[in-house]
Amino acid sequence: MKKIYHLSTCGTCKKILEETQALARGFVLQDIKKEKITADQLKEMKELAGSYEALFSRRSQKYRPMGLHEKQLTEKDYHDLILEEYSFLKRPVAIADGKIYIGADVKNI
Repeated sequence: MKKIYHLSTCGTCKKILEETQALARGFVLQDIKKEKITADQLKEMKELAGSYEALFSRRSQKYRPMGLHEKQLTEKDYHDLILEEYSFLKRPVAIADGKIYIGADVKNI
């Protein structure tokens, strides 16, 4: 299955979805604000990406206010934070043919 985890309110995600014609190419879309990421989905992403840190966005609006920039985060921390707050997932995340593409580069998808 081909799937893209995205945020419908994110202009960059919208642009990428349009430019790549994701729906026409058979991707299933999951708006992570409306439909939270499950632990199993996150585990699948981690297995493909190699780490939870690779999936973690330090650009989230909550990163600095929570003081996370001053802490040494572990893989468990990244895991828990992504499940707790959707904005900590780098996006979009696309999974197709056993490969993962993370971030806002159209060439990735």
